[in-house]
Amino acid sequence: MATYSTSSSDTHTAQPTQDTTVDAVQSAARKAESIAGEEDKYTLGFDIGDPKNPKNWSKARRWYLTILGGMLVLNATFSSSAPSGIAEALVDEFKLSEEVVTLTISLFVAGYCVGPLLWGPLSEEFGRRPVFIVSFFIYTMFQIGMALAKNTASLLVFRFLGGLFAASPLTNSGAIISDIWDAKIRGKALAIFTVAPFAGPALGPTVAGFIYVSGTSWRWLFWVLTIFAGVCWILIIFTLPETYAPIILVHKAQQRRKEGDTRCYAPMELTKKTVSQQVEHVLARPFRMLFQEPMLLAATIYMSFVYGCLYLLFEAYPIVFTEGHGFNAGISGLMYLPLMLGGVIAVSTYLLTFSPRYEREVKRCSPHPVAPEFRIEMALIAAPIYAASFFWFAWTSSPSISFWAPLIAGGAMGFGISWIFLSLFNYIIDTYLMTAASALAANTVVRSLFGAGFPLFASQMYDKLGPQWASSLLGFIALAMVPIPFIFLKFGAKLRQRSRHAVAKQPSVGRLKESSHSPA
Repeated sequence: MATYSTSSSDTHTAQPTQDTTVDAVQSAARKAESIAGEEDKYTLGFDIGDPKNPKNWSKARRWYLTILGGMLVLNATFSSSAPSGIAEALVDEFKLSEEVVTLTISLFVAGYCVGPLLWGPLSEEFGRRPVFIVSFFIYTMFQIGMALAKNTASLLVFRFLGGLFAASPLTNSGAIISDIWDAKIRGKALAIFTVAPFAGPALGPTVAGFIYVSGTSWRWLFWVLTIFAGVCWILIIFTLPETYAPIILVHKAQQRRKEGDTRCYAPMELTKKTVSQQVEHVLARPFRMLFQEPMLLAATIYMSFVYGCLYLLFEAYPIVFTEGHGFNAGISGLMYLPLMLGGVIAVSTYLLTFSPRYEREVKRCSPHPVAPEFRIEMALIAAPIYAASFFWFAWTSSPSISFWAPLIAGGAMGFGISWIFLSLFNYIIDTYLMTAASALAANTVVRSLFGAGFPLFASQMYDKLGPQWASSLLGFIALAMVPIPFIFLKFGAKLRQRSRHAVAKQPSVGRLKESSHSPA
């Protein structure tokens, strides 16, 4: 049964949840009731136990959608780094310089800078499903274009446009997780999902490298990517339902009107934004938040540096393992796998240790929300590990030292990257809640700029400084950023109180611990 409300009667109480999407629906409903001339329209909402509410779907279905979202991200990030494994083939066929070959990676990641500003807002206007269907189909077509490319210009243009459309899952797969899980389980789902953005870049050079050393044409790399993208597109069409609650309510209201209930409307239908409001929401608010919020700016700079270093490794690893140790492209590609393995270990450790602790904290703090600073504990451990891994990689990268030493350092990097991202992603979401989409959009754009820019100077830096000091320089920068999560833990509550966008009423970790010992 549907839930209705009018301005002349009390609003029905919806199912309690911490999820921001349902909060948005309820907020929109309250705004709709105050609109002059709308008193004769009923506002539709989810009833308790409503099977159309994504949070009421079966766990099996929701976990499938979580895995599907992760696979879509894996597809996009796999494609981002793959050309590094066929660099020599591209040089031979198109007579490219080293810098232009690097652009095949950088321009794809540069597409991530534009994509989030389009796909996130479009999915909130038209729904997740249609945006995925259209963007992934066009992304697949650009993979075909790469396989058939005849000149350098087509290579670079198709790579940039492919990255632009590949940014859709980077933005909206995480949104699907927010749509279908509540705050208690969201961290666990996001942990599994987080492996994909780092597993993809690690797998790309490995597959591409073995395609190259097997003597197969480099074009087959892009045919493989086309097949992978095509399979994902078919799965989207047949297995991905609409998950965005406001859009589901619009469809529900439209169906009711077809059945004769002409006064039934969804909140979204009564709160349409003007063009100027849409432009402000898409372009202005994310970057205004970025410079108004010290917490968001610091977290974004830290995550962007880590992300940039990940893509920088696709230029550094060939210097260390191909030139230094004499490995061919296929074996050099295998050197990236510890990055993925470190991420898998990080997520497994999170699920076994931190996730149960967070669930206990949710119960202990109820009915209050858990303080966002609780999410920072992982970063306190991961930040020093990540900085140390660069010094480890730096001073074991000499050809006179076994390749196992820098190889294992990559595992430590992967572990540190995953925990830093898990911690700060969740911290941003918990801190900003209703404006988290804008905060994450700004974060994604800046992070992608770093990912696109770092590979462009990597070769020159490693040539000038040498592998030891070039990697050490990155280690010193990472070391300088280690205090950031410690500052969040100590001063986060005070910063939230002064913030224009954060949910300032959330208690600090300290106050929650004190209140838990006080009598009821």
